[in-house]
Amino acid sequence: MFKSFDPTSDVSTSTQVKASVQRGIKSQLSSSHPALTDEIIDGLLPKKPPLVQYKCGPHLMLYCRQLPGGGDEPAFFQHRDGPILPTLKFVHKYPQVEFTKVTVDKGAIPFVLGGANIMCPGLTNVGGEMPPDGEEGPGLEKGDGVVIYAEGKQHALAVGFMTMSSADIRKKNKGNGIEVCHTLGDGLWGTDEIQ
Repeated sequence: MFKSFDPTSDVSTSTQVKASVQRGIKSQLSSSHPALTDEIIDGLLPKKPPLVQYKCGPHLMLYCRQLPGGGDEPAFFQHRDGPILPTLKFVHKYPQVEFTKVTVDKGAIPFVLGGANIMCPGLTNVGGEMPPDGEEGPGLEKGDGVVIYAEGKQHALAVGFMTMSSADIRKKNKGNGIEVCHTLGDGLWGTDEIQ
């Protein structure tokens, strides 16, 4: 999604986010990442200055925090009506914040960094890890946003969303499990700020 992203040519319009929209973003973040409390979200996304929304292509929104010296720092993005996902720089900048995460085995690392989607065996093999499924339902539903870590690595290497539930991944163990949207080294990773 961001493999060849260039902020000078791929960003078309920018608008300040209304307070009501910012509250909606915060509520969607707290529902998709249950470990994020209201205090943490308010610290990450304060009311002042408001977020700035950039339109990137026909179906992609990039939400940025305004920097004190000018410019905007990419913090979150959303594709179509999908989940609001954090950028990797934002995840690395706040390692104490616990976003919903999965871990892939070592064999998947070069493929994920190349932009490939994550196949089910990369999550179910030894070294792969997903939230446990409970009696109420699967640990992760289809469409849930996740931050992707690698076995034996400290920092996240990608961000994406589930293409099937964690229960289906464990049961089928075949096919595409996570669609990767943003990886280390892609165009968004190389973007520090947008003018």
